[in-house]
Amino acid sequence: MIRPLEFFIGLRYLSTGRGRGPVSFTSAASFLGIGLGVAALIVILSAMNGLEAESRSRLLNLSEHITVRPDRVDADFEALRRVVGAVEGVASVVPFVRLETMLSSGADLKPAIIRGIDPGAEGPDSEFSRVVGADRLAALVPGSNQILLGRFVAANLRVEVGDRITLWVAEVEAGRPKPRRTSFTVAGIFSAGVEAHDANLALTHLGDASRLNGLDGRPEAIAVRLDEPMNVASVERVLRERLGTGYRWSNWAEENRSLFQAMAIEKTMITIVLMFIAGIAAFNIVASLMMVVNEKEKGIAILRTMGLSPKKLTRIFLVQGALIGVGGTLAGVVIGLALALNLETILPWLEQTFGFQIMPGDVYYVTRVPSEIRLGDLLLIPGFALAMTLLATVYPSRRAAKIEPADVLRYE
Repeated sequence: MIRPLEFFIGLRYLSTGRGRGPVSFTSAASFLGIGLGVAALIVILSAMNGLEAESRSRLLNLSEHITVRPDRVDADFEALRRVVGAVEGVASVVPFVRLETMLSSGADLKPAIIRGIDPGAEGPDSEFSRVVGADRLAALVPGSNQILLGRFVAANLRVEVGDRITLWVAEVEAGRPKPRRTSFTVAGIFSAGVEAHDANLALTHLGDASRLNGLDGRPEAIAVRLDEPMNVASVERVLRERLGTGYRWSNWAEENRSLFQAMAIEKTMITIVLMFIAGIAAFNIVASLMMVVNEKEKGIAILRTMGLSPKKLTRIFLVQGALIGVGGTLAGVVIGLALALNLETILPWLEQTFGFQIMPGDVYYVTRVPSEIRLGDLLLIPGFALAMTLLATVYPSRRAAKIEPADVLRYE
């Protein structure tokens, strides 16, 4: 147990004294390094959390959270929608058709994924309608051959609203593939804010896409959207139990696993690199405490002759290192939280003041840097900094405890 005597002496050794310039400077550098390291970790991880959440949100705006495909061509989709829609956590159930085609306009040719949707089933207040635009969805009337293009699909084809494009679908005739073409009118251009949709996706009415796919107006699957997309595994498990066999399943987490794994690896590597900053600053405490031990060697020897035990001497230097670590960590947490909470205000000010753009719109889909502070990070980062600080005090403390009074005071 650390008593007031050890705390008082440790605080005394830490304070600036006459002739202690290098020691005090090293202690201050350790304090500052730990604070900056902790603050940098909080800010960077908060920004990465925000970017991950923003990317996930944009990706899921137009994606199916869970896809259910019946094996039977004549499946009763209305009954299927009623069963799925009754499961807790399901926000909407929408039938759709998906096919891969080629789009052409003049000499320009572009591969695309056509998704046939029912605009009425999407609902005017859904996230899907908000991103695409309710007015654009209203233009998708069955039999009208109207189509909505992602902004990069339209740019690659060099078309605008009202232009005609040709949609090519492969079909098999007499055992040989044969292209079949259909003319569509561009009814609108949407921007989902993510390349997977803007550069590859086109939307048309379910009936038109179904006929192109040879389904005679029937859907091929249902898109299940959830109140909380992160619960996809548990909801899918319940759906599988309710529906039984005869269905093929997929969900957004499986389809985009490589993307989010890459983001997780990137976040882990940056965390490790930034932790080295706090680690290096913490081990500056070793140099600081060793300088104190060498400087106070005679004082330590006198304390030993007065009956201070080696354990109490060890606690003195543990107190000194802990004070630097706790102070630096708390300062870093305060600075980091202040910056992370105001990141979306600070970065635009920096861009305007210094005349540069951190995330230009022609390069990145996310043009702002969102911030999301997570409790796990606020526990991990200070905990790591404090652990490194206490670890750094072990060797100097043991070194001070091993000083022999007779060897130091022999010639005094």
